[in-house]
Order: sequence, then structure tokens, then C-alpha cells
Amino acid sequence: MYLIILTYQKNLTEVEKHLEAHRAYLDKHYVSGHFIASGAQVPRQGGVILCKADSRGEVEAIITQDPFYKHQIASYQIIEFIPTKYAESFGKLL
Repeated sequence: MYLIILTYQKNLTEVEKHLEAHRAYLDKHYVSGHFIASGAQVPRQGGVILCKADSRGEVEAIITQDPFYKHQIASYQIIEFIPTKYAESFGKLL
């Protein structure tokens, strides 16, 4: 499991220009089963994505598809973790 932390590198006006394309990218990866949850940071300085993937390389390849990546809107931090404790209903997503 991976936690992807996006930090905006451009102002919100520029972020908004690419938001619709970014949301389509998110939708694509929810359908594929890679993304489990996502949302904006508070305060709005970036976002967070919970991602299921087989390897860090796969996560990096997924990130390169993001319009925020392609247009240098955000930087990305990837944190790998192994869920060892979780709500029973969450287990089916692992």
C-alpha cells in the first residue's frame, strides 16, 4: 500500500486549470483498483492519495499519467507502508 502526498508547486489559479483533467485521471485509477481514497489537504496546499500497487515502480508510472505531474503543478512524495491493523470492512480493499 502506498500513500502519495501531492504538494502544489503553482498557485491555485493554475491548479484549477488542470483540476478537471486531474479528476478524470483519479477516476481512471479508481476503476483500475489502484486508488482507494483521495482528497485535498487542509489547508489546500496539495492532496493525498491512498494507492494499492505491486511496486513503487508501478506507483511512479501511475503518477506520470497525472496532468498535475505532466504540467508540473505538484511534487509527489511516495510513502510505502504495510497495513497491519485496519477496520474489518477495509480488509476487502487490500
